[in-house]
Amino acid sequence: MKETIPLKGRIIEESLKLFSVKGYMSTSTTDIIQAADTSKGGFYNHFRSKEQLFLETLSAARKIWREKNLHGVEGAARPLEKIRIILENYRDRYLADSHNFPGGCIFVNLAIELSDQAPALAGEVNEGFVRLKGMIRRLLDEEKAAGGIPASTNTESVTNLVFTGLLGACVMYTSDKSIHNLDAAISSLITYIQNLDTGGSHG
Repeated sequence: MKETIPLKGRIIEESLKLFSVKGYMSTSTTDIIQAADTSKGGFYNHFRSKEQLFLETLSAARKIWREKNLHGVEGAARPLEKIRIILENYRDRYLADSHNFPGGCIFVNLAIELSDQAPALAGEVNEGFVRLKGMIRRLLDEEKAAGGIPASTNTESVTNLVFTGLLGACVMYTSDKSIHNLDAAISSLITYIQNLDTGGSHG
């Protein structure tokens, strides 16, 4: 398979796996060069530095995240249904992706690792979390405006609960690799969201 992927893509692909398992700080350029089956010259022909590679790898990880977690979302009729699909995709399509992310959610792993050691890079990772929270909040606000959840619903509080529950499930899965525990955690979040449903103008 390796020979069918252009060198730059191969370096990014192997870096995704290494950063997911070992973290950014513990992965050396030598590790990456060996995993990608290239040379030092081959590496630096495509990346000026390990930091540049990190940023391009992060961009690739975000693309995979969107492909996995937003699959089927556009076809959902209601915002609340879109949130359910995202939660199910996170469990069934994203965290289950041991090929690209053998160490679990690369974003959570990197955020924890880099928060103290490389805050500028951690800030790049955290941008994704901000966007995810914003998307959940926007969908909840749309559902509330349509009468699908109670007018008294504090969408900021619900967003925080769903977001922290999702990250918590991710951390636990990275630690214990228990599909049962992951399913229980995501199912609880889905049940919580569904219990908000009043049907409203969608019914």
